[in-house]
Amino acid sequence: MIRVTPRISLDESELQESFIRASGPGGQHVNKTDSAVQLRFDVAASPNIPDDVKARLVRLAGSRMTAAGVLIIIGDTYRSQLRNREDVRERLIDLIRDATVVPKSRRPTKPTLGSKKRRLEAKGQRSDIKRLRSGKPED
Repeated sequence: MIRVTPRISLDESELQESFIRASGPGGQHVNKTDSAVQLRFDVAASPNIPDDVKARLVRLAGSRMTAAGVLIIIGDTYRSQLRNREDVRERLIDLIRDATVVPKSRRPTKPTLGSKKRRLEAKGQRSDIKRLRSGKPED
């Protein structure tokens, strides 16, 4: 079991890892080894994640989420397959933790009477400055 939060844990069997060739620099090493990791996690079918967290996770994942509800994370940052596996799992855990945070609902506010007066006074001062610049004398 992978502990994500105190109330959410993922079973190892829910994660599917496949190893692929990494792109980018690395010379012969990158051409010979399957060091990149592709982690697949079926969010829609996971019994361990609550529905509200699933909805936020879908929104946070963006293009990494397929239409079927499978989250795909690819890690090819490191030369080592082991480090790439750890990196991908950490990124998955971080993403799920971010999805557990409930966003605060915005309470609409109105400007205070004092702020309205200050704004209008500032506009009046600016208007006076521009009027004096135009060269038209005051009546």
